[in-house]
This record gives sequence, structure tokens and C-alpha cells, in this order.
Amino acid sequence: MGGFGPALPLLQEAQGTSAAVAGLHGTALGLASIIAGYIAAPLAHRYGRYKSIWIGLAIFNVGALSFVIFPSPWQTIPSILIAGIGITTIINNAFLYIAHHYGENAPRATAQANGISSSFFLLGNFLIGMIASTSFNWRLGLLVSLPFTFLLYFLMGRHHSPEHIPDNEGQQRGSLPLRYWIGWFGLLFTISAEFSISFWSAALLRERTDLNAAFSTTLVLAFPLGMAIGRLIGTSVAPKIGIDRRLQIVLSMQALGFTLFWLSGQPLFSFVALLIAGLGTSVQFPLTSLRLLNFGGDKPDLAMGKSGFAAGIAIGGAPLLLGFLADHFGIVQAFLIVPVAIALAFTIVTFVPIRKEA
Repeated sequence: MGGFGPALPLLQEAQGTSAAVAGLHGTALGLASIIAGYIAAPLAHRYGRYKSIWIGLAIFNVGALSFVIFPSPWQTIPSILIAGIGITTIINNAFLYIAHHYGENAPRATAQANGISSSFFLLGNFLIGMIASTSFNWRLGLLVSLPFTFLLYFLMGRHHSPEHIPDNEGQQRGSLPLRYWIGWFGLLFTISAEFSISFWSAALLRERTDLNAAFSTTLVLAFPLGMAIGRLIGTSVAPKIGIDRRLQIVLSMQALGFTLFWLSGQPLFSFVALLIAGLGTSVQFPLTSLRLLNFGGDKPDLAMGKSGFAAGIAIGGAPLLLGFLADHFGIVQAFLIVPVAIALAFTIVTFVPIRKEA
């Protein structure tokens, strides 16, 4: 998936669509996250979190393959929908699996796991940018997921099959407390800011610097690079700082990096600014998800599944809104929705803290 977001300007250029139509691919990802959220609890109840990860991988690869094969936007949009259902299923179940396994060390374990994911996100970004500068079709870079899936199955899938016993009380259901839903909006705003930057930063860079599409797509790898670095080492820095305080710090760093990027007209300065923004974005998802698990109490699968709705609305809505605003007011002005989202997320963390730091 790392190769898709930064390639959005390339896709728009190849298909000859408006920014709003190109943004519908993000809407498809959002809808996919909502669908995956609905099936999360029953899927985990029936198959367990580990097997659900493999189901998600299979679905994702079907979507990625069809995205490469089919050319028109009305074919690539459903392809991304399928891939998105798979990727959200993977993320939700892997996050819960790791968090449950490591217990008190969950903040560090989940952040570092996301750091590894960001490294591959960075690889996808880099591959797309490099292929786009050649005579080959850049979409072929998305097929890198297939050999990695087979390699992962060869190394782990056949040798690790933990026993899964469905809960006698059935799948988790019922209501979640008000504090959860307020925190849920915090997740919505953090993901809105992340995907707005991820999807459209290359377009803003082109506007500010007049770089071509291929080079600007490569240069914005600074954002996932910052995310990868932050997730791998971020939890090792001042480990005694609580979840809420750490989240406030990284949101502030993201705001600083984005502001510098938005103001920049120089490629090198933009790269550094995006790197800072990526560092600030890095651990927001695991920290915000841990807040929701805390608010959700004894219903972790349900809480994580409902978080998929927030992710879906954010992934689907924010890039689409930004694309719509870009068509009417220009990409520079449209990007002002990002600091608004960051400010709202910061406010929620400040005024609705978790009761017990993990």
C-alpha cells in the first residue's frame, strides 16, 4: 500500500481525471476500512486473529493484482476497495495479536511492528518513484506484495498455527462508553492528517517547486522514511512518558513538520520538513489505538473493529475532500485542512485522557 498513496498524481495523470475523481481511490480505501470493521469481530471469533491475518493477505493480493491489470478508474477503484478490505483486516488483527502477546510492553511492541511495516511502506514508495522514471509501467511495483506474501507463508505460515477456541459467549458485541467514542474521533482526525499528507504531498511539492511527477513522487518518500524511523526508535526514547503525553508531543512535531513543508518552495527543505512530519506521524496510530483499547475495556476485538469505521471515514473522506478543494481553490489552500485535523486531535487527547497509562 505504500506505493499507492504517493502515486496518486501519477494515476491521475495516466487516467486523465480530475483530482476529485483520483481521490475516489482514497474513498474506496475508506469504505473498505468500514467493511473490514463490520466483519472484524465475527471473523476473529470464528477463525482467530492469526488466521484472520492470512485471510486479509489473500484478499489484499487479489485487489493489488486487479489494480495492476485493469486500466480505467472505474476498474481501479473497486480493486483498491478489495485491497483495502484485506489490508485493514491484516492491520486490526496483527495489532491485537501483538498487543495481547506482549501485554505491558504493547506500546513498544506495536510501535516497532509498525516501524517494520513503514520500512516496507517506504520500499513501495521508492519502487513506484523509480519505476515511474523509466519506460516501464509504474503499477508493476505494486506486485511486490505477492512474493513477500509467499515468503512470509513459507517462513511462518506453515510452522505457526496457534490453537483457536471460539469464546463460548459468542463474538464481542454491545455498546462502548462515551469516552471511547470521543477517543474514536481523535483517531479519525489523526488518520485524516496522515492520509492527506501521504496522498497529496507529491502534488503540493509539484506546485511549490515545479518538479516533474516522477521526481516529486520519489522525493516525498521522506514522509514514510520519517514514519519508519519514528516507529522503530520512538518508543525507546524516554520510555516512561505516558501514552497521552507522548501523543501530544508527536502531534506537535507533525504540526511543525507540516507547517515547514507547506511554506517551503525548495526541494531539499521540503524533504527535511516531510521527514519531521513523518517522525511526528509515526506512532500516532499505535498510541491512539491503545487509547481506544483502554476505553473499550473487556471488548478489545469490538473496540478495534469500530476503530476501522474511524479509519474508513478518514481515509475515504480526507483525501477526497482535499482533492475537491484542490480542484476549486488550489492544492496549497486545500492542504489547510491538515492543521485543523491535527489541532482537533490534540484537543481530544488533552481533554479526554486515559484513566490508566499502559
